[in-house]
Amino acid sequence: MGDRVIITMACTECKNRNYYFARGKKQEGKLEVKKYCKTCGKHVLHKETK
Repeated sequence: MGDRVIITMACTECKNRNYYFARGKKQEGKLEVKKYCKTCGKHVLHKETK
């Protein structure tokens, strides 16, 4: 049950780190989600960062 890791999501336009998710360690690839960025003021693609 302890196979979860916290990841940080960063905006692709302003590079602001806005969101945090927990996901399984065994998942491959980086997570990409279109979320709202408070700094940009619009929905933008957010990518997983370290």
